Amino acid sequence: MSTKRKNSPKPNAATANTNALEAQVQIKFQQAITNHQNGQIAQAQALYENILTVQPRHFDALHLLGVIASQMDHHQKAVELMSRAIAIHPGNPSFYSNRGVSLQKLKQLDAAVDSYDQAIRLKPDYALAYFNRGVSLHELKRLEAAVASYEQAIDIKPDYAEAHASRGNALTELKQLDAAIASYDQAIRIKPDYAEAHANRGFALQEHKQLDAAIASYDQAIGINRDYAQAHYNRGNALKEGEQFDAAVESYEGAISIQPDYAEAYANRGAALKEMHRLDAAVASYEQAIRLKPDYAQAWYNRGVLLKDLNHLDAAIASYDCAIKLQPDYPDANWNKAFTLLLNGNFAAGWDLYEWRWINEKTKLKQRDFSQPLWLGKESLAGNTILLHNEQGLGDAIQFVRYAKLASDLGARVIVEIPASLIDLFKGFSGVGEVAVRGGVLPEFDYHCPLLSLPLAFNTDLQSIPAAQKYISPDRTKQEYWSYKLGAKSKPRVGLVWSGNANHTNDLNRSALLADLLPHLPSGIQYISLQKEVRDIDLPALESNPNIMHMGDELQDFTDTAALCGLMDLVISVDTSVAHLSGVLEIPTWIALPFSPDWRWLLNRDDSPWYPSVKLYRQPDIKDWGNVFAKIGEDLLRFVRGKTEEN
Repeated sequence: MSTKRKNSPKPNAATANTNALEAQVQIKFQQAITNHQNGQIAQAQALYENILTVQPRHFDALHLLGVIASQMDHHQKAVELMSRAIAIHPGNPSFYSNRGVSLQKLKQLDAAVDSYDQAIRLKPDYALAYFNRGVSLHELKRLEAAVASYEQAIDIKPDYAEAHASRGNALTELKQLDAAIASYDQAIRIKPDYAEAHANRGFALQEHKQLDAAIASYDQAIGINRDYAQAHYNRGNALKEGEQFDAAVESYEGAISIQPDYAEAYANRGAALKEMHRLDAAVASYEQAIRLKPDYAQAWYNRGVLLKDLNHLDAAIASYDCAIKLQPDYPDANWNKAFTLLLNGNFAAGWDLYEWRWINEKTKLKQRDFSQPLWLGKESLAGNTILLHNEQGLGDAIQFVRYAKLASDLGARVIVEIPASLIDLFKGFSGVGEVAVRGGVLPEFDYHCPLLSLPLAFNTDLQSIPAAQKYISPDRTKQEYWSYKLGAKSKPRVGLVWSGNANHTNDLNRSALLADLLPHLPSGIQYISLQKEVRDIDLPALESNPNIMHMGDELQDFTDTAALCGLMDLVISVDTSVAHLSGVLEIPTWIALPFSPDWRWLLNRDDSPWYPSVKLYRQPDIKDWGNVFAKIGEDLLRFVRGKTEEN
């Protein structure tokens, strides 16, 4: 039987065309990748787009076109292209990882983390995806999760310098500073020329208060990259914190020379110039920061502080207003505006804003957590008991306890809570039903009010300040003791106070050196030191001047100081609690004030509406005690002559 031979199938024309097209697409795709790798982005993009006109579902072309969009910062387009690639081919981890990068750039951080998670599910050893996932978690402030993600990247790739450094950044924010520094050290061991790791290690060391080591680390970063503006800036911050202000200014200027629009560098340069008492230059530096960054609330605020220090009060208030307009809940700006309004005599606006002191961290004041309501003048006090409690210094308690009588006149029973050192001084005070010691058990009361909120409650202005009618009197027995201690009086007696509490925030400006005062003290006077404590720097001057009697530790409390003040013909003091005590006792009191004084002394006057017996001596320029003491010396000579003529 014969068999019929089968013929071979003839090639199908459509199949042949498809194969040829596939080959052409593959050639174009390889050429596109080559162009892409060689940085010929435009050519690569054109080829990818051409491929997609032929094969719209070419997922690799879609993905790599998305990568180009990401490289060109067209991140929304990148996400769309990569998502199309994923929809066609969901099994490639790179697609998810690269999409995560663009989502991260778009600040769609939760979506970015999810995209990285999908990449990692497909490729569990994907170090880059773990690293970038850590970056997104870091931006979300999920710091512990970020550290864990960086550590997973490091477990896969132990020499991953960037992951070690980024782990250090997250640990720094977590205040785990030793671990952060160790992480930076590991990054630097792997990559010694890693400028960012050196710089960020410097920041962690600075946070750790290891300022010299921090500066050395910043120097390492700058040595690797001299144009590293942020390293110069942070180095300036460390130098400023270490009170090396000249060097700090130089470092800020280094940052500015590299990055002329570095507003923060201008602002911190202003802060360093302020510490060098170059106030006009500091104002100019803040103004440059503001020109570069008009919404820079902190720079507006700090400019206001400087203008207040220069006694340009209206300009200072305008600067605070700019800060508050940008950031209405800015405690420092509101409180300092209050301070400046009060110093300017604008009590009506000042008292209300002064309540911001409770929110301002710099004041370190904490509002009392009483169940009884705060009284600010609205409710009737008739038949009620009110607790008036001290909140700040001893001088404030002495000055503002005068309001107790006003509360009593409204029909209230008044309890005054004060520090133990003032208890005996305030006993028998007119209008006070009971004096309680701070920290002890309080009696029952219906309302409460901090002492420095009383001017607000009573709508105090310059014309309605309650009179200081000697509402404290010296203890007679103690006065007899101190009279015996001083001996028979043969000369005018002048009490001296040249420094206040060293912990006071403004002590550097308000306290003076005894050595600066001594040359201006004429003879013919018995001088008595009313200082309980003398600083080490003043001891040589005091010990070498036996004409100044110093009682020191014999002053047990303020009743001793009050008794001793009561024996003086005149008290000369810087702005401290003794000046308030002497003023209340209606003893002639000369107060030496810094150029920019505390608000209660106002400006441009030599008297005080709070104390009729007080005369004010003001610095004509910042830090100029010489002219203040010279004027006091001249007036002391006239004072002595007047006393001599009386006798």
